[in-house]
Amino acid sequence: MSHAVARLRAARIARSEKPFLARGSRAVRCQRCRLALSHCLCAWRPQIEAKSGVCLLMHDVEALKPSNTGWLIADVVVDTSAFGWLRTAVEPALPALLSDPQWQPYLVFPGEYAEPERVVSEVQHTPGKRPLFILLDATWTEARKMFRKSPYLDSLPVLSLQPEQLSRYRLRRSTRDDHLCTAEVAALCLELAGDQRAADALNAYLDVFSQHYLAAKAPRAVDLDDALHQHLRLFL
Repeated sequence: MSHAVARLRAARIARSEKPFLARGSRAVRCQRCRLALSHCLCAWRPQIEAKSGVCLLMHDVEALKPSNTGWLIADVVVDTSAFGWLRTAVEPALPALLSDPQWQPYLVFPGEYAEPERVVSEVQHTPGKRPLFILLDATWTEARKMFRKSPYLDSLPVLSLQPEQLSRYRLRRSTRDDHLCTAEVAALCLELAGDQRAADALNAYLDVFSQHYLAAKAPRAVDLDDALHQHLRLFL
């Protein structure tokens, strides 16, 4: 069954005037996991329950990139929504989701860019509400623009994370080592919300995804019995 990011990707492809050519586009890729068929990840998708939800607001071609980690979040967290971001328009389903009484939305972004009164560092456990983490899935430059130019997000509390470790993501590098990839941010949010097993599963899945992706580019074989795969097996 397709998830929200897969559907967003399909819609983005459908309206494209020319094909999106990712690096290594000559590779024959699995349509489910986006990796080269020789390094398919489908058998390694975690089976985990989480009480939290994630809403991905994705900049233009993010859903098309094989290295995008928002896809991994949607693989792990069942209640993941995905919307394409446009400066001039917003999909009606997005504000409807943000106002849904079952959710307590948090816009996840560095607190230094928001008014102090909006910034929180913890997830509040409100009876009858589940945490919904809004993640801006984009490059750092694009994400700052999205934060400034999305007025429908201005009323939301801003969850400012203070990660204690540098990013482990090796596929696309930010100019700042303390910037985490989208899946790492989601895992930290899940941990704050008490979804520890889901957070651990997502981190393990990201590690194996990165390994398979880089091995396919080399190309080289992957040891399916190494420590990373053995750890991920705990969540299958």
